[in-house]
Amino acid sequence: MTLPQFLALILAVVLTAALSLWFAAKAGVSLALIGLGALLAAGLARLIARVE
Repeated sequence: MTLPQFLALILAVVLTAALSLWFAAKAGVSLALIGLGALLAAGLARLIARVE
């Protein structure tokens, strides 16, 4: 992957996250609830990806 592709990928992720936060704020979802959801999703991903 070239540097411009990598930077474009990072930009896409940052813009998607910002858009998601903006939509959630517009819908009235609290930032704490969004954070809790992200924490639970990360924990679930960790459990699914566990290699024993």
